[in-house]
Amino acid sequence: MPDPRFLHRLSDIPAADWDALHDGRNPFVSHAFLSGLEEHGCLRTEWGWRPRHFTLWDGESLRAAIPGYLKDNSHGEFVFDHAWAHAYERHGLAYFPKWLGAVPYSPVTGPRLLAADDTTRQHLVQALRSEVARMGWSSAHINFHPAADDPAFGADWLLREDIQFQWHNPGHWQDFDGFLAAMDHKHRKNIRQERAKLARTGVTYRIVHGDEATEADLQAMHQFYLQTFSEYGNSPALTLPFLHHMARVMPRQVVIFLAMLDDAPVAGALCLRGGDTLYGRYWGGTTLPGLHFETCYYQGIAYCLREGLSRFEPGAQGEHKLARGFLPHTVRSRHWIAEPDFAAALAGWCRQERAEVAQYANTLAAHSPFKAPDAV
Repeated sequence: MPDPRFLHRLSDIPAADWDALHDGRNPFVSHAFLSGLEEHGCLRTEWGWRPRHFTLWDGESLRAAIPGYLKDNSHGEFVFDHAWAHAYERHGLAYFPKWLGAVPYSPVTGPRLLAADDTTRQHLVQALRSEVARMGWSSAHINFHPAADDPAFGADWLLREDIQFQWHNPGHWQDFDGFLAAMDHKHRKNIRQERAKLARTGVTYRIVHGDEATEADLQAMHQFYLQTFSEYGNSPALTLPFLHHMARVMPRQVVIFLAMLDDAPVAGALCLRGGDTLYGRYWGGTTLPGLHFETCYYQGIAYCLREGLSRFEPGAQGEHKLARGFLPHTVRSRHWIAEPDFAAALAGWCRQERAEVAQYANTLAAHSPFKAPDAV
């Protein structure tokens, strides 16, 4: 059987060996992205993030892996289990530390069980559960895994579901006008009015990839990011050196949308580009009417249509996205709980939550802005 190991630094694995475990279409599981978070000050122990990447080895050959972290809190995960932690505490048990298989600060569905085949993925999950139990940790969690990974999990891994709003091109939209033509009159008119109102202010856009971004571009984007986190009273995790790192080692996957007024940037959105998907991550800017929607949504949709990308995932939450062409899609997470009584109680809780999410999705689908044939 392969030898299981928890690694404290991704730099202990050559990038080529790690990246050989996935197809390269999702930038968030790349060695460049994950190791960059570690090396450029984005993961801090005081924020509860301690790298513990789970790996399987055949001698010195890496067979499988899950990007993972030992967590002392539940911040930055986007799958909320605060009630679980409180219930553990009320019964005199320690919920933290827990082990989390995820991409920090990134509610993005993508590969988590990095392995060549289904059998190895099953071995990976089984070995993880055994090692978490051996370490005495309360639980193991794998967030935002694709549905294709479901067969690797046994019945003792609880399933949770949630909703994200995503833009999918059904295949026949060639440009923004074609996208709007698929909408009903009300929503089509509202979007045109929003865009026209902003255009009258004189705002224009520069779109730069990592290898096209100047020092001033990266600094402006980082300042917009800091501004947004300050406005919401949150601690910003991404550092300017990390943005430089991404621009250097992921040059065509970094996409920055900069809103310009009088030759100065007034807003920006930072995205990453995958094989067929644009991922919206962070934004910041002034309070011009319509600036947020144009920078975060419409410019991204137009980019996808020009570049032939079929999906745009602009991030978690936000029912306001529905009216702008982003429909509800289910996202998933898996959870193994070491304490049997809590696992049994949470199984019923998860079933009820999934039923409520399904009902919510049906309600949202009834308010699609698209004419019926384009409701994808």
